[in-house]
This record gives sequence, C-alpha cells and structure tokens, in this order.
Amino acid sequence: MARIDYLREQVARAERLAKAILDRQAAERLQAFAAECRAELQALNVKTAA
Repeated sequence: MARIDYLREQVARAERLAKAILDRQAAERLQAFAAECRAELQALNVKTAA
C-alpha cells in the first residue's frame, strides 16, 4: 500500500472513531492525528506534483 493511500485510510478511520466515541480527550487526540496525517498528505501531494 502506498504511503498516500495509508494516510487517507488513517484520516478516515481517525475521524470516524472520533465521532463514535464519548471520551472527549481521546476524540481530540484522534482529530489531532487526522490533522497530522492530512498535513503529511498535502506535503506528499505537493512533492509529487513538482
């Protein structure tokens, strides 16, 4: 699996879990992880576009 596909999958999973759980701290951590993955995705997309 390519890194880009892996990151997309992780973003989707983290956001889905963050919406489903009741623990606010865990949800915030999952959202932060999703944001980190999105940032890496953007960096990879810029890198491959150049």
